[in-house]
Amino acid sequence: MKRHQTLQDLSREHHTALALALAARRAASSGDPQQVAATASHCVEVFAASLEPHFVVEETSLLPAMAQAGEQELVARTLAEHAALRALLTDLPAGDAVTLLRFADLLSAHVRFEERELFEVAQAGFAR
Repeated sequence: MKRHQTLQDLSREHHTALALALAARRAASSGDPQQVAATASHCVEVFAASLEPHFVVEETSLLPAMAQAGEQELVARTLAEHAALRALLTDLPAGDAVTLLRFADLLSAHVRFEERELFEVAQAGFAR
């Protein structure tokens, strides 16, 4: 299904997040502490440059509109996952594989949630 114009950029940005999650998962599973540390550092950089601005757009434009439309449960889940990802991000510089894998798993699950649930509900609202 083609995304509503309002969601297109956000949806495209999810590709970056999924690629980052895949790289993090691979590094965490590699058993190589240097690869884990390098990928954790890369995740911190990409998060600051791409994902945090993405979260801010969602939190300042999309989520308030959805809350106003009565979608408090979806909004609350989105905000909770954003907070959890930000919290994991603060632990990534330590460079441990467990945290990197948790970050990868949550990021991947979060993107899938947004694409399959949050954006579908938002898109239906735009069609009205």
